[in-house]
Amino acid sequence: MSAPLHSAVQAQLKAWVAELAGVRRASQHSITAYVHDVSGFLAFLHQHHGSTVDLAMLGALEERELRSWMAYRRGKGLASTSNARALSAVRTFYRYLNRHAGIENIAALQISGPKLSKPLPKSPDEDQASSALSALAEHEREEWIGARDHAIACLLYGCGLRISEALALNVGDVHPESGSLRVRGKGGKVRDVPLMKIVADAITQYQAQCPIAVNKSGALFLGKQGDRLSARVFQRRLQTLRRQMGLPESLTPHALRHAFATHLLSRGAELRDIQELLGHSSLSTTQRYTHVDTSRLLEAYNKAHPGA
Repeated sequence: MSAPLHSAVQAQLKAWVAELAGVRRASQHSITAYVHDVSGFLAFLHQHHGSTVDLAMLGALEERELRSWMAYRRGKGLASTSNARALSAVRTFYRYLNRHAGIENIAALQISGPKLSKPLPKSPDEDQASSALSALAEHEREEWIGARDHAIACLLYGCGLRISEALALNVGDVHPESGSLRVRGKGGKVRDVPLMKIVADAITQYQAQCPIAVNKSGALFLGKQGDRLSARVFQRRLQTLRRQMGLPESLTPHALRHAFATHLLSRGAELRDIQELLGHSSLSTTQRYTHVDTSRLLEAYNKAHPGA
Protein backbone atom coordinates (compact mmCIF):
# COMPACT_ATOMS: atom_id res chain seq x y z
CA MET A 1 0.00 0.00 0.00
CA SER A 2 1.18 3.54 -0.70
CA ALA A 3 2.75 5.77 1.96
CA PRO A 4 0.12 7.56 4.10
CA LEU A 5 1.46 11.10 3.65
CA HIS A 6 3.44 12.82 0.92
CA SER A 7 6.66 14.43 2.15
CA ALA A 8 5.25 17.90 1.39
CA VAL A 9 2.25 17.27 3.65
CA GLN A 10 4.55 15.95 6.38
CA ALA A 11 6.65 19.11 6.12
CA GLN A 12 3.59 21.37 6.32
CA LEU A 13 2.25 19.42 9.30
CA LYS A 14 5.57 19.74 11.13
CA ALA A 15 5.79 23.47 10.38
CA TRP A 16 2.20 23.98 11.54
CA VAL A 17 2.94 22.35 14.90
CA ALA A 18 6.03 24.56 15.26
CA GLU A 19 3.91 27.65 14.60
CA LEU A 20 1.30 26.59 17.14
CA ALA A 21 4.01 26.27 19.79
CA GLY A 22 6.32 29.15 18.89
CA VAL A 23 4.16 31.84 17.29
CA ARG A 24 0.64 31.10 18.48
CA ARG A 25 1.83 30.03 21.93
CA ALA A 26 -0.79 27.32 22.15
CA SER A 27 -0.74 25.20 25.29
CA GLN A 28 0.78 21.74 25.10
CA HIS A 29 -2.67 20.34 25.84
CA SER A 30 -4.11 22.13 22.79
CA ILE A 31 -1.21 21.13 20.52
CA THR A 32 -1.50 17.47 21.49
CA ALA A 33 -5.25 17.49 20.83
CA TYR A 34 -4.89 19.29 17.48
CA VAL A 35 -2.16 16.96 16.23
CA HIS A 36 -4.17 13.91 17.30
CA ASP A 37 -7.30 15.13 15.49
CA VAL A 38 -5.57 16.23 12.27
CA SER A 39 -3.47 13.05 12.13
CA GLY A 40 -6.65 11.00 12.45
CA PHE A 41 -8.24 13.04 9.65
CA LEU A 42 -5.24 12.47 7.34
CA ALA A 43 -5.22 8.76 8.18
CA PHE A 44 -8.90 8.57 7.22
CA LEU A 45 -8.21 10.25 3.87
CA HIS A 46 -5.39 7.78 3.18
CA GLN A 47 -7.68 4.84 3.87
CA HIS A 48 -10.66 6.43 2.11
CA HIS A 49 -8.75 7.14 -1.13
CA GLY A 50 -6.34 4.23 -0.95
CA SER A 51 -3.49 6.50 -1.99
CA THR A 52 -0.92 8.88 -0.55
CA VAL A 53 -2.38 12.10 0.87
CA ASP A 54 -0.71 15.00 -0.94
CA LEU A 55 -1.34 18.73 -1.12
CA ALA A 56 -3.41 18.38 -4.30
CA MET A 57 -5.77 15.96 -2.54
CA LEU A 58 -6.17 18.35 0.39
CA GLY A 59 -6.90 21.21 -1.98
CA ALA A 60 -9.52 19.24 -3.90
CA LEU A 61 -11.27 17.85 -0.82
CA GLU A 62 -15.08 17.99 -1.10
CA GLU A 63 -17.71 18.49 1.57
CA ARG A 64 -19.02 14.92 1.12
CA GLU A 65 -15.59 13.56 2.10
CA LEU A 66 -15.55 15.70 5.23
CA ARG A 67 -19.00 14.42 6.12
CA SER A 68 -17.84 10.85 5.54
CA TRP A 69 -15.01 11.48 8.00
CA MET A 70 -17.44 12.89 10.57
CA ALA A 71 -19.76 9.89 10.05
CA TYR A 72 -16.77 7.58 10.53
CA ARG A 73 -16.00 9.28 13.87
CA ARG A 74 -19.63 9.04 14.98
CA GLY A 75 -19.58 5.35 14.08
CA LYS A 76 -16.68 4.90 16.49
CA GLY A 77 -18.88 6.31 19.26
CA LEU A 78 -17.05 9.64 19.62
CA ALA A 79 -19.07 12.40 21.28
CA SER A 80 -20.35 15.46 19.44
CA THR A 81 -18.05 17.71 21.49
CA SER A 82 -15.04 15.61 20.42
CA ASN A 83 -16.14 15.73 16.78
CA ALA A 84 -16.62 19.51 16.93
CA ARG A 85 -13.13 19.92 18.37
CA ALA A 86 -11.65 17.67 15.66
CA LEU A 87 -13.37 19.66 12.91
CA SER A 88 -12.07 22.87 14.46
CA ALA A 89 -8.52 21.45 14.42
CA VAL A 90 -8.83 20.53 10.74
CA ARG A 91 -10.07 24.04 9.93
CA THR A 92 -7.07 25.51 11.77
CA PHE A 93 -4.71 23.33 9.74
CA TYR A 94 -6.42 24.40 6.50
CA ARG A 95 -6.02 28.05 7.44
CA TYR A 96 -2.32 27.41 7.89
CA LEU A 97 -2.16 25.70 4.47
CA ASN A 98 -3.92 28.70 2.95
CA ARG A 99 -1.32 31.10 4.36
CA HIS A 100 1.79 29.00 3.69
CA ALA A 101 0.96 26.60 0.85
CA GLY A 102 -1.61 28.57 -1.15
CA ILE A 103 -4.36 26.00 -0.55
CA GLU A 104 -7.82 27.49 -0.12
CA ASN A 105 -10.54 24.92 0.40
CA ILE A 106 -13.93 26.55 0.96
CA ALA A 107 -15.60 23.26 1.90
CA ALA A 108 -13.19 22.66 4.77
CA LEU A 109 -13.69 26.16 6.15
CA GLN A 110 -17.47 26.43 5.81
CA ILE A 111 -18.79 22.98 6.68
CA SER A 112 -21.07 23.16 9.72
CA GLY A 113 -20.10 21.32 12.88
CA PRO A 114 -22.19 18.74 14.73
CA LYS A 115 -25.03 19.87 16.94
CA LEU A 116 -24.41 19.25 20.62
CA SER A 117 -27.17 17.41 22.43
CA LYS A 118 -25.86 18.24 25.89
CA PRO A 119 -24.57 21.77 26.66
CA LEU A 120 -21.37 22.30 28.59
CA PRO A 121 -21.44 23.90 32.05
CA LYS A 122 -22.03 27.65 32.06
CA SER A 123 -18.67 28.12 33.74
CA PRO A 124 -16.01 26.40 31.59
CA ASP A 125 -13.60 24.03 33.32
CA GLU A 126 -9.85 24.67 33.23
CA ASP A 127 -9.18 22.69 30.03
CA GLN A 128 -12.12 24.31 28.22
CA ALA A 129 -11.00 27.79 29.24
CA SER A 130 -7.42 27.07 28.15
CA SER A 131 -8.58 25.70 24.79
CA ALA A 132 -10.81 28.73 24.19
CA LEU A 133 -7.94 31.11 24.93
CA SER A 134 -5.62 29.31 22.53
CA ALA A 135 -8.27 29.11 19.82
CA LEU A 136 -8.85 32.87 19.87
CA ALA A 137 -5.26 33.34 18.71
CA GLU A 138 -5.30 30.45 16.25
CA HIS A 139 -8.64 31.06 14.50
CA GLU A 140 -7.77 34.42 12.96
CA ARG A 141 -5.96 35.07 9.68
CA GLU A 142 -4.57 38.43 10.83
CA GLU A 143 -2.07 37.44 13.51
CA TRP A 144 -2.13 40.76 15.37
CA ILE A 145 -5.91 40.52 15.81
CA GLY A 146 -5.57 36.95 17.06
CA ALA A 147 -2.89 38.11 19.52
CA ARG A 148 -5.12 41.00 20.63
CA ASP A 149 -8.16 38.81 21.29
CA HIS A 150 -6.02 36.21 23.03
CA ALA A 151 -4.63 38.90 25.36
CA ILE A 152 -8.15 40.17 26.15
CA ALA A 153 -9.34 36.66 27.00
CA CYS A 154 -6.27 36.17 29.20
CA LEU A 155 -7.26 39.27 31.15
CA LEU A 156 -10.82 37.98 31.62
CA TYR A 157 -9.78 34.50 32.75
CA GLY A 158 -6.36 35.27 34.25
CA CYS A 159 -7.22 38.50 36.08
CA GLY A 160 -11.00 38.30 36.44
CA LEU A 161 -11.69 41.53 34.56
CA ARG A 162 -15.04 42.53 33.13
CA ILE A 163 -14.93 42.95 29.35
CA SER A 164 -15.62 46.68 29.83
CA GLU A 165 -12.66 46.92 32.23
CA ALA A 166 -10.29 45.13 29.85
CA LEU A 167 -11.24 47.37 26.93
CA ALA A 168 -10.97 50.52 29.07
CA LEU A 169 -7.30 49.82 29.80
CA ASN A 170 -4.70 52.26 28.57
CA VAL A 171 -1.12 51.32 27.75
CA GLY A 172 0.09 53.02 30.93
CA ASP A 173 -2.16 50.86 33.13
CA VAL A 174 -0.06 47.77 32.49
CA HIS A 175 2.99 47.39 34.75
CA PRO A 176 4.74 44.10 33.94
CA GLU A 177 7.84 45.15 35.88
CA SER A 178 5.89 45.16 39.14
CA GLY A 179 3.44 42.46 38.06
CA SER A 180 0.36 44.66 38.51
CA LEU A 181 -2.51 46.10 36.52
CA ARG A 182 -4.45 49.30 37.22
CA VAL A 183 -8.16 48.66 36.57
CA ARG A 184 -11.05 51.13 36.47
CA GLY A 185 -14.20 49.34 37.56
CA LYS A 186 -17.85 50.16 38.04
CA GLY A 187 -18.59 53.57 39.49
CA GLY A 188 -15.10 54.78 38.59
CA LYS A 189 -13.50 52.68 41.35
CA VAL A 190 -9.84 51.95 40.74
CA ARG A 191 -8.12 48.77 41.92
CA ASP A 192 -4.76 47.11 41.35
CA VAL A 193 -4.79 43.43 40.45
CA PRO A 194 -1.89 40.96 40.11
CA LEU A 195 -0.63 40.49 36.56
CA MET A 196 0.55 36.94 35.95
CA LYS A 197 3.54 36.49 33.64
CA ILE A 198 1.51 34.49 31.12
CA VAL A 199 -1.01 37.35 30.87
CA ALA A 200 1.75 39.98 30.66
CA ASP A 201 3.44 37.95 27.91
CA ALA A 202 0.16 37.80 25.95
CA ILE A 203 -0.17 41.60 26.17
CA THR A 204 3.47 42.09 25.15
CA GLN A 205 3.04 39.79 22.16
CA TYR A 206 -0.04 41.71 21.02
CA GLN A 207 1.76 45.06 21.40
CA ALA A 208 4.72 43.76 19.38
CA GLN A 209 2.43 42.64 16.53
CA CYS A 210 0.00 45.58 16.54
CA PRO A 211 0.62 47.63 13.36
CA ILE A 212 -0.93 50.78 14.87
CA ALA A 213 1.27 53.10 16.93
CA VAL A 214 -0.10 54.11 20.35
CA ASN A 215 1.14 56.34 23.14
CA LYS A 216 1.25 55.57 26.85
CA SER A 217 -1.98 57.44 27.56
CA GLY A 218 -3.79 55.82 24.64
CA ALA A 219 -6.05 52.78 24.50
CA LEU A 220 -4.35 49.40 24.91
CA PHE A 221 -6.70 47.40 22.67
CA LEU A 222 -7.41 48.85 19.25
CA GLY A 223 -9.71 48.04 16.35
CA LYS A 224 -8.63 47.94 12.71
CA GLN A 225 -9.33 51.67 12.33
CA GLY A 226 -7.12 52.61 15.27
CA ASP A 227 -9.98 53.40 17.67
CA ARG A 228 -10.47 51.82 21.09
CA LEU A 229 -11.89 48.34 20.54
CA SER A 230 -15.59 47.94 21.26
CA ALA A 231 -17.00 45.08 23.33
CA ARG A 232 -19.28 44.07 20.48
CA VAL A 233 -16.33 43.28 18.19
CA PHE A 234 -14.80 40.93 20.73
CA GLN A 235 -18.18 39.35 21.51
CA ARG A 236 -18.66 38.61 17.79
CA ARG A 237 -15.22 36.97 17.66
CA LEU A 238 -16.11 34.77 20.63
CA GLN A 239 -19.46 33.98 19.03
CA THR A 240 -17.67 32.82 15.86
CA LEU A 241 -15.31 30.68 17.94
CA ARG A 242 -18.23 29.04 19.73
CA ARG A 243 -19.77 28.10 16.39
CA GLN A 244 -16.48 26.77 14.99
CA MET A 245 -15.71 24.64 18.05
CA GLY A 246 -19.27 23.54 18.81
CA LEU A 247 -19.27 25.30 22.18
CA PRO A 248 -22.45 26.50 23.90
CA GLU A 249 -23.77 30.04 23.76
CA SER A 250 -23.06 30.32 27.48
CA LEU A 251 -19.31 30.67 26.80
CA THR A 252 -19.25 34.48 26.95
CA PRO A 253 -16.71 37.06 28.14
CA HIS A 254 -18.56 37.06 31.47
CA ALA A 255 -18.25 33.25 31.68
CA LEU A 256 -14.45 33.56 31.51
CA ARG A 257 -14.53 36.04 34.42
CA HIS A 258 -16.89 33.64 36.21
CA ALA A 259 -14.44 30.78 35.62
CA PHE A 260 -11.63 32.87 37.11
CA ALA A 261 -13.55 33.09 40.38
CA THR A 262 -14.77 29.49 40.54
CA HIS A 263 -11.36 28.01 39.71
CA LEU A 264 -9.66 30.16 42.36
CA LEU A 265 -12.22 29.06 44.94
CA SER A 266 -11.84 25.38 44.03
CA ARG A 267 -8.09 25.68 44.62
CA GLY A 268 -8.58 27.07 48.12
CA ALA A 269 -8.55 30.84 47.64
CA GLU A 270 -10.37 32.88 50.27
CA LEU A 271 -13.70 34.34 49.22
CA ARG A 272 -12.71 37.78 50.51
CA ASP A 273 -9.58 37.77 48.31
CA ILE A 274 -11.67 36.80 45.29
CA GLN A 275 -14.05 39.65 46.16
CA GLU A 276 -11.17 42.14 46.03
CA LEU A 277 -9.84 40.76 42.75
CA LEU A 278 -13.24 40.95 41.11
CA GLY A 279 -13.91 44.45 42.41
CA HIS A 280 -17.14 43.53 44.21
CA SER A 281 -18.41 45.82 46.94
CA SER A 282 -19.99 42.97 48.92
CA LEU A 283 -19.44 39.28 49.55
CA SER A 284 -23.01 38.52 48.53
CA THR A 285 -22.17 39.53 44.96
CA THR A 286 -19.12 37.28 44.96
CA GLN A 287 -21.28 34.42 46.22
CA ARG A 288 -23.39 34.57 43.06
CA TYR A 289 -20.26 34.23 40.95
CA THR A 290 -18.84 31.25 42.77
CA HIS A 291 -21.99 29.23 43.59
CA VAL A 292 -20.86 28.80 47.20
CA ASP A 293 -23.48 27.87 49.75
CA THR A 294 -24.47 29.98 52.72
CA SER A 295 -22.32 28.08 55.22
CA ARG A 296 -19.19 28.67 53.10
CA LEU A 297 -20.04 32.34 52.77
CA LEU A 298 -20.55 32.73 56.52
CA GLU A 299 -17.29 30.92 57.20
CA ALA A 300 -15.41 33.32 54.95
CA TYR A 301 -17.26 36.28 56.49
CA ASN A 302 -16.40 35.19 60.01
CA LYS A 303 -12.73 34.91 59.11
CA ALA A 304 -12.60 38.28 57.37
CA HIS A 305 -14.74 40.57 59.50
CA PRO A 306 -13.06 42.03 62.63
CA GLY A 307 -16.32 42.05 64.58
CA ALA A 308 -17.34 38.49 63.75
